[in-house]
Amino acid sequence: MIARQIAGLAARSLPLRPARTHEEEWMDFPDQDPALLAECLDDLCRLNRWSGGLCLTIRAIRHLSRDLAPGAELKIIDLATGAADFPRATAAWARRRGLRVSVLATNLSSKILGLAARNAPPDVEFAVADARRLPFADGSFDVATCSLVLHHLESDDAVLMLREMRRVARRGVIVNDLVRSWVGYLGALVVPRVMSKNPLFRHDAPLSVRRAYTKGEMAALAARAGLGPVRFCGLPGYRLTMTAGGAS
Repeated sequence: MIARQIAGLAARSLPLRPARTHEEEWMDFPDQDPALLAECLDDLCRLNRWSGGLCLTIRAIRHLSRDLAPGAELKIIDLATGAADFPRATAAWARRRGLRVSVLATNLSSKILGLAARNAPPDVEFAVADARRLPFADGSFDVATCSLVLHHLESDDAVLMLREMRRVARRGVIVNDLVRSWVGYLGALVVPRVMSKNPLFRHDAPLSVRRAYTKGEMAALAARAGLGPVRFCGLPGYRLTMTAGGAS
């Protein structure tokens, strides 16, 4: 009974979710050690695969391309790509559907792109590009995606990226990211220490959750960017996709 009362008091004293922090993640430092960065990106690939993050984006792409018949073309751009595990997974899914797929993985860092391009399939290409100012014409792609990117950006830059995604994508926009919550924060404290010894991964995982937006905040950013109605699909308490129709 006493333990239950203490737990109840603790729950009532906690805010609904962690406060959002603006502290910079270590992997974003421009002078980061390449070996540590490569290991951290590999850890993120494993986490995306094990946690269901990859499946969320593929499910959203399936929705946006549901009318395409085998043999049709599907052009995808992935912004601020990390290890390019999402471009590889989406290209493999599209090939299985019989689509003529091409995926362009972009990042502002040539160092990250060099790591991401290792053993890439021919239908995944790479280009240096700033997600906030893309050097591509309107409607150049069918779908624009990003994963674990939004929480790295403050709100004004996030809106700029979402506007660019809307501008270059004919069919739709898919944002895959963390949700700021206690469930996600506690998981990010524990899971990285179990699965990795990489200091970047261990430090940045809980910080990423504290930098993340809530579902309501993401919807507000989308509205500012002119994305119109958005759909959410999530993994309970820690990750979701926000999908919107592309530019008309």
